Amino acid sequence: MGKRIATAFMMGLACVMTPAHAEVIKLSVGEQASEKQQMERPKNGMSRDQVRAHFGEPLNTTAAVGDPPISSWEYADYYVYFEYGLVLHTVLKHVPVGDAATGQQ
Repeated sequence: MGKRIATAFMMGLACVMTPAHAEVIKLSVGEQASEKQQMERPKNGMSRDQVRAHFGEPLNTTAAVGDPPISSWEYADYYVYFEYGLVLHTVLKHVPVGDAATGQQ
């Protein structure tokens, strides 16, 4: 039994002493999805009807939650967030690094 405890202790110690390595990539918001920064997107304050008329039907919609109620619409390259019935913010979709040209993984 003492041998098992000693072995478990040594294995635990080996795990703690093994250094962990990770690559950290820092990008400012302006650098993210740089190829899509100039893409036309819904502007803050637009109504749902204006967004639909100008950008077409969304791929998916999420019902409003919270107070104030926040809902979202998904388009091919971005998400549109609404507060009540007006655009609050538009967020570009993430494209993995190295896949920006193809959009595929």
